[in-house]
Amino acid sequence: MDTKNINQQVLTPEQHVDLIKTIQGRFAKNMDRHADLDWAQVQSRLQAHPEKLWPLSEMERTGGEPDVVGYDQTTGVYLFYDCSAESPSGRRSVCYDQQALEARKANKPLDSAMHMAAAMGIELLSEDEYRALQELGEFDLKTSSWIKTPANIRELGGALFCDRRYDHFFVYHNGAESYYAARGFRGSLRV
Repeated sequence: MDTKNINQQVLTPEQHVDLIKTIQGRFAKNMDRHADLDWAQVQSRLQAHPEKLWPLSEMERTGGEPDVVGYDQTTGVYLFYDCSAESPSGRRSVCYDQQALEARKANKPLDSAMHMAAAMGIELLSEDEYRALQELGEFDLKTSSWIKTPANIRELGGALFCDRRYDHFFVYHNGAESYYAARGFRGSLRV
């Protein structure tokens, strides 16, 4: 995908078409994630909310491979998660949040998961959302992903991350300032 206008938070008509084709192809290839949903309705919703295309393109650009994983019948909102097999490659080696980034004295990462997500217009997955993702397939077999951390844990300096090992989903803790080449974050977007 061409990223010339990515910093403007607006897609060119060509980028718009390319993104829709990419998302549609992934939707068709992974019907087990959304068996009861119809692509025409998803596309109609995307067309009705063009402001959501830029965050979706950012998810794609950073390796998240976003896909539809749910639908809220009450609100008419479609839920997109990063569905890449491993934690998105363009979002790794980041600490948890800005406070953790500022607290590091040496060897600071370039960014934090919370800051990147906010800049992209997406939310980090919660523990429940990550668990729901793992019910759709096997994700993070070699990597791990930061998740939204409860305030009481974060206030004590910690942050949570998840992965899948030994055919099970695990939640772990680490210092929020830590970062690793194999740890990134997964996001969600409501359209």
